[in-house]
Amino acid sequence: MTSMSRRIRGMVALAGGVWVINAAVPAAHAQDAAQLYEKSCKNCHGPSGKGDGAAAKMLKPPPADLGTVLKGKADADIAKIIKEGGKALGKSPLMPAFGTKLSDDQINSLVQLLKGFSSK
Repeated sequence: MTSMSRRIRGMVALAGGVWVINAAVPAAHAQDAAQLYEKSCKNCHGPSGKGDGAAAKMLKPPPADLGTVLKGKADADIAKIIKEGGKALGKSPLMPAFGTKLSDDQINSLVQLLKGFSSK
């Protein structure tokens, strides 16, 4: 086998390994987002984002039905309300800001999860 053949095989093996690693990343982000939702959102917005969480009955105004209010919204708009909270955007002041508690990657993962509520 020539030196060139070994290099090509090495590059193909490396590229294949990178592809396998990158293919696993979205699944990890989805799992992280589900855990974040469970911890930070579900109590108010409910298990499927309908605004029917355990705390919803005590909140005035009640939490939004995410499937309705997020439909057609840009990712940046959804991320902004997560980061800055409801009051900053003229929404319910009871929606807390998570910008100091969550990283941009975590917020972006949540955005993708929440967008799934509007397609159901």
